[in-house]
Amino acid sequence: MINATNIHLNYGDLKVLKGIDIEIKKGEFISIVGESGAGKTTLLNILGSLEKPSRGSVKINGNEITELSEKELSNFRNQNIGFVFQFHNLLEEFTAIENVCLPGFVSKKNKNEIKNRATDLLKKLNIYERKDHKPSQLSGGEKQRVAVARALINNPLVVLADEPTGNLDSENSENLHKLLLKLNTELKQTIVVVTHNDELANITQRKIEIKDGIIKRQHLINNS
Repeated sequence: MINATNIHLNYGDLKVLKGIDIEIKKGEFISIVGESGAGKTTLLNILGSLEKPSRGSVKINGNEITELSEKELSNFRNQNIGFVFQFHNLLEEFTAIENVCLPGFVSKKNKNEIKNRATDLLKKLNIYERKDHKPSQLSGGEKQRVAVARALINNPLVVLADEPTGNLDSENSENLHKLLLKLNTELKQTIVVVTHNDELANITQRKIEIKDGIIKRQHLINNS
């Protein structure tokens, strides 16, 4: 479903990515690991169309996203890619359910359908009772659950998560691990996660290790 070929990214003379090839199949749960500065987040941003490579091809569901205009790219991203970041990035002036609905409203889908889907997602993620609370009234774990619901609102092809447990304590981290695993196993959601958390990386199906801008190794994980 995602094919990235010969991905390079340079910032002037600094070579961040040096020829990455990666293929992600529909329904896979993949982790990208490596030391800080290895290029993990940069690769995730390129896969998510937030950044364009200096050279290379990125195809998502057959669409060559590097050739899309900024407007086309924005629409494609909204419709097909869900994001979960280390810091939840919820808008403080909106309630939990309003934050979840926002990407759906941007896509100009039927508002009642979006509200109904947001309600269903918040229920599935066990956060519905907090739907009318603003981010300042939510715990760290609750904020991340709302952020996951927001990422899922447009039924994306893939969810990209960048250090989603990096700002959580151990209990909330474990809860989020279980949630991501449930989304993958029960809903068959394709998920790619960048993480320093070994416990999270080890519940994924495949671990890709990046070092100095190249893939050092990748291997399947037996979670049976």
